[in-house]
Amino acid sequence: MEHPPKESDIPGRPGRLILVAHGPEIFDHGDMMALTRILKPDAIVVAGVMARTAAEESGLAAEFPGLPPSRVLAITGPGAVLANRGKTPESGRIFGELVASRMAGKGFVQVECSNETVYVWDSGDRDLGAWIADRLGFALVQDRGRERNNGGIRKIRGCLPGEAVYVNGIVIGTATGDEVILEDQDGQIVPRSGIKSKPHGLEKAMRNGQVDLAAAWCKSGMVRGMPPSHIGKARPGGNVLFVDHCGHEVYRHLSDRVCGMVTVGDDTTAVCAHIGAHLGVPVLGIIDGDADSIVPEAFAPGSVLAHTVGERDDDVGKEVGKMMHAREVEWTVFRDELLAWLGDRVRVIWPDPGSK
Repeated sequence: MEHPPKESDIPGRPGRLILVAHGPEIFDHGDMMALTRILKPDAIVVAGVMARTAAEESGLAAEFPGLPPSRVLAITGPGAVLANRGKTPESGRIFGELVASRMAGKGFVQVECSNETVYVWDSGDRDLGAWIADRLGFALVQDRGRERNNGGIRKIRGCLPGEAVYVNGIVIGTATGDEVILEDQDGQIVPRSGIKSKPHGLEKAMRNGQVDLAAAWCKSGMVRGMPPSHIGKARPGGNVLFVDHCGHEVYRHLSDRVCGMVTVGDDTTAVCAHIGAHLGVPVLGIIDGDADSIVPEAFAPGSVLAHTVGERDDDVGKEVGKMMHAREVEWTVFRDELLAWLGDRVRVIWPDPGSK
């Protein structure tokens, strides 16, 4: 992901400018449109799953490397500026501090739209930060990241009571305060405070082995607060993607040949259905009713939600996964055949059977 230096068409700008956009909110609230108009960046690079969906809907030309912000900033190099809108000003600053802690003091500039502040973290380019702050009319603040040596403790700060808490895209509980503390005990996630844990979620988060809590993607809140701005056009046939409790990775596996997704888990289904609605890809979601309302409900035409009867979605999903094969199918035929195979182990709850 190389962006050669360009000569700015804005007098006084110190070198190139690459905006690294994080999260869907900065697109959904119109911030990126404004930043692009005023700052005229040389490129936009997007970090985050739902940020990609929101970015594509915005119509802005962007790159989607599928990497976390710290990695994008590191490989993009000088001129890379983090653009973010936190759910609160404090959570926006905390997010910048977290990114700074992962960059070993190298520093960067953050444009935080929630409180109209430009942060220059550690050894970030103060001249660039000052220029951006002047252009936008934002405040300029010098700040420092914290060391990551935490003795196995992971803090998720800036939480709001009642919102979902995630580790690597899996909801492990709900926040009870503004800070959640987790401990890594030999690769096992142990909730310490600030969270009402969800045992099934903790089990899912660790089912593929030990979790490196220090390196894990941890957050709280909704994945996206707005529904897709439009529903894409579905393709009648192609390949079917199987997604089992890893909705945050779905973009890595989607292609133009995918005509539908079989998804396992309430939250995974919600995320995949939201992305699928944007792209026009329907889902057959296998769920068991423990959704956490992490994203507004949205479905592409041809989607179905199948609620398990007397079983966990994990168990049904494992059996379905074993029979999935890479082959070309017609989506509606495949979907109906799979529902017939599942039989009375599931009941269709969406579309509402009573509405026909």
